[in-house]
Amino acid sequence: MSTQIVILAAGMGKRLGRTLPKPLTELGDGRTIMQQQFDNIHFAFGKSAKVTIVVGYQLEYIIEAFPRASFVYNEQYDQTNTSKSLMRALEASTPGGVLWMNGDVVFDPEALRRAKAHVDSDQSFVSVNTSKVSDEEVKYTTDSEGFIKELSKTVKGGLGEAIGINYISRADKAVLLRRLKRVEDEDYFERAIELAIEHDQMRIEPVDISDLYAVEIDFAEDLERANLHV
Repeated sequence: MSTQIVILAAGMGKRLGRTLPKPLTELGDGRTIMQQQFDNIHFAFGKSAKVTIVVGYQLEYIIEAFPRASFVYNEQYDQTNTSKSLMRALEASTPGGVLWMNGDVVFDPEALRRAKAHVDSDQSFVSVNTSKVSDEEVKYTTDSEGFIKELSKTVKGGLGEAIGINYISRADKAVLLRRLKRVEDEDYFERAIELAIEHDQMRIEPVDISDLYAVEIDFAEDLERANLHV
């Protein structure tokens, strides 16, 4: 069974101040943010990898740019957060695990190749960066066995940051989907993961990619930083 890959790209991305959807922002090498994600997916999983994009804001531009992808529509893109976009993607998925990423992350191609071993073994994970812990980012802690215990922007004493590349296994998918349906519309998907860990004993492994670059593009300075790598 081929790996199911999802890109969350429904949001409006107002903070970057662009007219097009943020994933279509051009990088210094001429590619868009989403094109470099597709290139990285093909690098790790091959040219035949199937990608589903969750769309919402100005969806026609993304569909035009990536006509060979599959699409899931979050019709409440202006009222909901990533929890509901991921919920829709998992509802539309076929049996098996799902790898997903935020549509505004510029990252080293090696990050997905490193993650592929965990995908192949069907182990749920969250990719993390332990080299910095910023207050405004999603942070994490681990339990005594090294699995993620807490995962949110409000975590105290975080060991690092989640960078927006994640995988849910076949066995864990139904549990996560149930939690995604229950969280508030404005919640990030990490809230559902945290609740599944706390109440359903779901085991999520942190995959450290601190030696690789990964930049979430929210502001112009983030774009400048990402362009140093591409």
